[in-house]
Amino acid sequence: MSHRIPDAGLETQGIETRATLHWNLVTARLTEAAVARGEGKLSADGPLVVETGAHTGRSAQDKFIVRDAETETTVWWGKSNKAMEPAHFAALKADFLTALKGKSDLFVQDLYGGSQPGHRVRVRVINELAWHNLFIRTMLVRPEEQDLKGFAPDYTIIDLPSFRADPARHGCRSETVIAVNMTEKLILIGGTRYAGEMKKSVFGILNYLLPPTGVMPMHCSANMGGDGRTAVFFGLSGTGKTTLSADPKRTLIGDDEHGWSDDAVFNFEGGCYAKMIRLSPEAEPEIFATTKRFGTVLENVVMDEVTRQLDLDDNSLAENSRGAYPIDFIPNASKDNMGGTPRSIVMLTADAYGILPPIAKLTPDQAMYHFLSGYTARVAGTEIGVTEPDATFSTCFGAPFMPRHPSVYGNLLKERIAKGGVDCWLVNTGWTGGKYGTGHRMPIKATRALLNAALDGSLNDAEFRTDPNFGFKVPVAVPGVDSAILDPRATWADKADYDATAEKLVDLFNDNFAQFAEHVDQGVREAAPKAVKADA
Repeated sequence: MSHRIPDAGLETQGIETRATLHWNLVTARLTEAAVARGEGKLSADGPLVVETGAHTGRSAQDKFIVRDAETETTVWWGKSNKAMEPAHFAALKADFLTALKGKSDLFVQDLYGGSQPGHRVRVRVINELAWHNLFIRTMLVRPEEQDLKGFAPDYTIIDLPSFRADPARHGCRSETVIAVNMTEKLILIGGTRYAGEMKKSVFGILNYLLPPTGVMPMHCSANMGGDGRTAVFFGLSGTGKTTLSADPKRTLIGDDEHGWSDDAVFNFEGGCYAKMIRLSPEAEPEIFATTKRFGTVLENVVMDEVTRQLDLDDNSLAENSRGAYPIDFIPNASKDNMGGTPRSIVMLTADAYGILPPIAKLTPDQAMYHFLSGYTARVAGTEIGVTEPDATFSTCFGAPFMPRHPSVYGNLLKERIAKGGVDCWLVNTGWTGGKYGTGHRMPIKATRALLNAALDGSLNDAEFRTDPNFGFKVPVAVPGVDSAILDPRATWADKADYDATAEKLVDLFNDNFAQFAEHVDQGVREAAPKAVKADA
């Protein structure tokens, strides 16, 4: 075991504790510890099943970045990036270190954030819960055993769910806190058992560090065809990012976080973190299979106490039930978590207004416009009579995780698209034939057919028309796809209603983009949609 204990221990970081330190335990030992400590239970087929309690998702309002000389002018301060004063962080750190001293056991993992050696960070994660340590070991990139002895961390995460923050003393909002100090390279997480906070903290670090080096960090999934052509899929929750990238005919690079360097698209992680609620063995067989494997960690999935059988349809613990599993649990996953630079970029949106076409080709300026917009539309709810969609704009398709100004990421994307001659597509997995309540969801068969044509290059040879409202190119006919759905307006029974709804959506886009207008060039500003009422 000593070869798994690094020479640079906690004492080299000024951390003192009487705890028994469990260094770099493997999956089986961490699972044993979690069960023995009453943190979780084994299901009938082997996964560890745990509950996260009150926090079943990220606590976005409780996340802070320390505002100091390092971050004052580099962080995009505002709703997504809230400031914490250095003095408040100092008090928080002192209290965390005091809490560590009294622990009887601590679990420590030394891991990488990033699969490409030249663009990774060394991350040390210190946990009071064995299952948290298992989660982060599953999610990040695991060093080779011979590299552990000489491991010295660039960044350290301390995650103590039992810690209760004091808003007056620590300058936070509640007893829950996620505090990021870029100068001290330290992240403190307290008051939440939701393990996803750790993985997103590493994502935030890389999103901060990589842009100045010219590497584009992306909240996206990525896969690769047999011809070596890589595709990346941007999209917010519910747009099909995980489902559409999990194609058995293509090699999966990763499902959530990637970097785009000069010579590769590389996964930031070594695992996947998929939604489990109502998971279908027919629609997502590869992901469903992970729910029956030892080494998977299932959060807030309901299990029968007697038979230990899972009920993936039961949302009584959480709608956001999740499963973490090593990426090699997916049969067609890339062995090194990398692929070539992208040939195609797909921006996914679930347009519940029923205005956007099922696929459209974007110019580099239009791609930057839609990337900065990060649009999708959710259905308003399930109450009777509520039929109006709810537009959501999350810049860069991941605003909560982007410390720098969105234009930094947008300009990087535009440069890389132009340099690589990348095809860019906007794909609507939302509604057709009318808005939510009148129309219906885009047929998944049509979406896959259009996507396949886009990714193999054949769609470039199609005849295109220009969308009158959004100005992008839309194919007129594609083999194997009903041409009627390619023109959204033609699918609406009430053409005047389509025009009015399109005008409303255009206004929503323009109102949202006003915050970015001064940070982009004229070409991107001219890529904005302009409502045009067509003849009925």
